[in-house]
Amino acid sequence: MSQRGIAILGIFVADLAFRAGRQPVMGETLMGSGFKMGPGGKGSNQAVAAARAGADVHFITRLGQDAFGDIARATWAAEGITAHAALAAEEPTGAAYIFVSDETGENAIIVVPGAAGSLSAADVEGARAAIEGAKVFVTQLEQPLAAARSGLEIARAAGCITLFNPAPAALVPDDIFSLCDYVIPNETEAAALTGLPVGTEGEARAAGDVLLKKGARTALITLGARGALLHERGSSVMIPAFNAGRVVETAGAGDSFVGAFAAGLAEGMAPADAACFGSAAAGISVTRPGTAPAMPTRSEIQALLNAC
Repeated sequence: MSQRGIAILGIFVADLAFRAGRQPVMGETLMGSGFKMGPGGKGSNQAVAAARAGADVHFITRLGQDAFGDIARATWAAEGITAHAALAAEEPTGAAYIFVSDETGENAIIVVPGAAGSLSAADVEGARAAIEGAKVFVTQLEQPLAAARSGLEIARAAGCITLFNPAPAALVPDDIFSLCDYVIPNETEAAALTGLPVGTEGEARAAGDVLLKKGARTALITLGARGALLHERGSSVMIPAFNAGRVVETAGAGDSFVGAFAAGLAEGMAPADAACFGSAAAGISVTRPGTAPAMPTRSEIQALLNAC
């Protein structure tokens, strides 16, 4: 079978983003400085990032039959993403509360997956053809682990390149890592998975070693403004961060990185080159508000790479 493009399993939620100087404490009401609603969810964000980076993308999820589900379908149609979305009769499409600091652009998030929280191995099996036909498969942990595992198993059996973004941070069985060509956690997630601190480059390498011992072929640990560590047996490379301007919001940076990295791999880039491509995409995304709306186009990513 000829394989091309990317299949992504994950959730869509409507992002409800609130900007303020700080978060309220319990029982307190604060006046905010801004609000915006838009498309979100890690899987859907990564699908948008990959599509804008030039990839052919299939997205597998579950939606409610409601206005938020309509936003999801409109988003994917506008980005040229092929959707495989099972419909839930009684569950709503999910939503996320996002607090964004006016001062730093950093964020705190509460996600309610809604209908996608019931994604099952059977739903994934229904999209088997899309997974088997992809060159790269991506999943995360906002939907149930059983669904993620099913997708990784189908992809591994079909010879796809498998990417596992273990977000949000959670403990997972060690045997999941043997299904992963790339495990892509951030610092917090890497610390949760390994029990080790990830505050320095050396600590990130030690955490990467643990992930390799668990069975992953490569650990790609994102380190925020310090870039990322591409760590495999016998090779460890620091990937630079890219400064594209003033940081406005960091909520979509990790998804931008993963989506663009997957796009690079799907078109045959070497892993380090694909990671630089992802890092440049993330550097642009943080200069804009929102998650999916902040994802850069391929021409924007290439322009930043060319300027460095």
